This record gives sequence, C-alpha cells and structure tokens, in this order.
Amino acid sequence: MTISGQEDAVPSVLFSSERTFKVWRYGVGHSQLLLRAAPDAAQMVRLDLLFEGVDAMHLVTRYESLEVHAFDEEESGRIPERSGVPARWRSDRLVLGLRSRSGTGYVQCQKVPALLGGTNVLGPDDPAEPVDVVWSLRG
Repeated sequence: MTISGQEDAVPSVLFSSERTFKVWRYGVGHSQLLLRAAPDAAQMVRLDLLFEGVDAMHLVTRYESLEVHAFDEEESGRIPERSGVPARWRSDRLVLGLRSRSGTGYVQCQKVPALLGGTNVLGPDDPAEPVDVVWSLRG
C-alpha cells in the first residue's frame, strides 16, 4: 500500500531485516528518529536505523520484519508538500516508506544509516565496543 492508500507497483526495497524494530527515540532539537532492534537470544547485538534531519514522519510503534522502500515519483512529491518543506530544500530530502508485518509508515529525512553493534539495550555502550555502518542512504 502507498501512503495515499492506492496499491503500488512493487516498490524498490532499499533495506530489509527480519528483526523487530521499535520506535526508540525522537529528538526534536536534532531532528533525529531512532528505530531500534534490541539484542535478543538470536541476535546478540542491536541494530539501529538512525534517521537524521527528519522533517515529517508517520509511524507505528513496532515494525516486525522491516522493509525500507522508495516510493514512486508521484507519492514522493506529495509528502514534502504536506510536510511544508520549502521547495528549494526538497531535492536534499529522502522520502522512505516503512513496511512490515505489524504496520506501515514513512519518514522524510536527509540521511539514514543502519548501525550494527552494541549489546546494551537502553543507553550508550562502552565506547570501545565497535559499531559498524551496515547500510546508509543520503538525500
């Protein structure tokens, strides 16, 4: 489904993970949204999607088996119009769809990396623990 409710023609999947992500944090001051897949018995380290420069979003609180995908041009144009981002900045923004077994949504942002590493669920880990960028996209 697209955001507008029309069936879409096989969107381009940019990132996917079988893990369950939760909305972990949104900071207005830094315009950052963090979706986190916490460590568990099957996966010993967390996986974070950190959306930076967030202008707009529509979310559910939990994404089971998440896919991040691109929208078609028409739908990608509607979201910046609705979010109020000035036309001169729109070419620097990504419009990314979120789809999973437990819900859908979207994020309009400037950048999003997937970060793998760290064993602490709640807060900062030991800075000596390595964290790897496993995927990244920039507007």
